[in-house]
Amino acid sequence: MAAKENTARQVRDRKLEAVSGSPADAPKLDRLIHERLRLGILSALAVNASLTFNELKKLLETTDGNLSVHARKLEDAGYIACAKSFDGRLPRTEYHMTTAGRRALERYLDHMEALIRATRER
Repeated sequence: MAAKENTARQVRDRKLEAVSGSPADAPKLDRLIHERLRLGILSALAVNASLTFNELKKLLETTDGNLSVHARKLEDAGYIACAKSFDGRLPRTEYHMTTAGRRALERYLDHMEALIRATRER
């Protein structure tokens, strides 16, 4: 039984190496993007040139405070940019994805696809 477990572990380690080079330098998942709401923000902005705060709030079904906090984290990381203006007397906040954000999302998606492939090959 122990030999069988050892073999299964070696197969898993080889799959990890194929995904990341070696188990020791397996890339870490981008925790900034991995959080559900931040992934939602980036995903929405990946397929839309820009979205307003209210559009994102409605699309992601979240609160003002929750969206503000998560959007600020992405903005601080340089993944999204924010433009504030007025529409008449009403404030308007519009977000768009930056080049760095698009690259980070692509890396994240590549990593997730590699993990899915390795898991399905099992």
